[in-house]
This record gives sequence, C-alpha cells and structure tokens, in this order.
Amino acid sequence: MVNFAYEANAWGGVIGNPNAVTDLGTGFYVTPGDVHATLETIAAAGYTGIELFDGNLLPFEETMEEFTAAVRAAGLEVTGVYSGGHFIYPDAHADELARFERSIALAAAAGARHYVIGGGSIRSTGRRDEDFVVAGEFLSTVADRARAAGLIASYHPHLGSLAQAPEQIDALFAATTIGLCADVAHIAGGGGDAAAVITKYADRLDYLHLKDIDLATNAFLPLGEGDLDLAAVIDATLAAGYDDWVTVELDGYPGDQAAAAARSLDYLKASKLGA
Repeated sequence: MVNFAYEANAWGGVIGNPNAVTDLGTGFYVTPGDVHATLETIAAAGYTGIELFDGNLLPFEETMEEFTAAVRAAGLEVTGVYSGGHFIYPDAHADELARFERSIALAAAAGARHYVIGGGSIRSTGRRDEDFVVAGEFLSTVADRARAAGLIASYHPHLGSLAQAPEQIDALFAATTIGLCADVAHIAGGGGDAAAVITKYADRLDYLHLKDIDLATNAFLPLGEGDLDLAAVIDATLAAGYDDWVTVELDGYPGDQAAAAARSLDYLKASKLGA
C-alpha cells in the first residue's frame, strides 16, 4: 500500500520572490502563510506526508532542525520539495544551476525523498524545437545533482509551461534522463490522456501528483469530483509497479480546503491504492 501526502500550496497558493525579475538566483516559489499551521492542518486531515516549495525552506536554511522537528512533531514526513526554472536559455544555465544547487541542498537537509522540477519557459514567439533539447539536457544535469544529494528527481508537466501538451511532453522526455512526476490533472488539462502517459513512461514514473479537474474550465477539484477517469489512472499506476508516495495537490480550489483534503483522502483509501 502506498502512503498519501498533501501539497502545502492548497493553503495559501503560490508567490515568488520579486527580486527574481532581475536576479535568477532568488527565484524561489513560496506558499504564503505559517508553515507550522499548514503542517498541523495536513496532519489533522489524515495525511502522513507533506510536499512544499523550496522557498518555504529558505527561512530554515541555517536552522533546518527547527523545521524537521516540527515535521516530526506533526507525525509527517517531507515527501517532496518542488522547484522550477526557465531551462531554455543556455546563457542563464550557470545562474540557474547555482540556484538549483541551493534548492537541492535545502530539500536534502529537510529530509525530502522527492525533488520535483516544473516549468520551462515559452518564448514570446512560441516554442522552438531546440528549446526541448536545451531544456532536456539541462534538466538531466539538475537531476544528476539532485540524485547525488540522495533525492529522487522528476519533471512535472504543467499547464502554461514548455511541456504541456502530449507531443511537448514527448519532445522533452526524448531529450532528458529525468524521471516523470505525473500530475494527472495538468496532463489532462494540456490535452493528454493521463493514464496513457503513465503507461508510456512507466519505466520513468518516479512520483505521482493527484487531483481532479473540470476540463471545461481547467479548474482543479478534489478527487472524484471532476472529469478525470481516476480509476484508469490508478490502474495504470499500479500496472507500472509504482509503490511510492502519492501526493494530492489542490491549488486554487475555492471551497473549504480542509473538507476537500478529507474527501480526497476518503477517495484514495477506498481506491485500489488504499487496498
């Protein structure tokens, strides 16, 4: 049986450091709010793991034991840390890599198992074929650094990023060695069949993000309340031999977040993943 985690961004969304407009090295994602309160809320909902953004670890950079002690006190584990970048601009790679190395060090110090990377810029003129090659090669480098730090590195296809549609995911994964973090709602929102993507990349499926989606609006929903064929997704996941953490992520949901977290956990426990 797999274990279930929750992404902290459900309680606060995501912002970024404004200095990143002019300084790549400060480009960290952050969920606003009190991290300690979020730990308690996720634990109270019944989950045993938490994923969070790398920027939320920055305040603990010199005192990480304070954070890890709070995680343990809540009865949780840090399942993953999420980061992102541009990837497609070779001249910026040295600066991006320096930021990733800091991010990876934070994740490792926090005791994370997974290191999730999203993003990939889209040019004002659109995507170029060579962007997938440049991004893929750079992601391989970042993944190697993460693995050297003891983390499982994976790329998260995301709406509004370089790899959104199925053919874009294929183009990127043909150019990189990084594993796949299958966020099934983002894959479906980009026009893909999430179960088919999991099956196609079964040997590279390193992590799983679950949420449901209203495909008419691309609004994210608690599990079982949208348009996704989650039973097919779960069947494909099990057929791939996946037995690692499953993380629910419900950013942007306008309803009661605590109630939504509980409903998603009930869905998971009743599914084949909870058997």
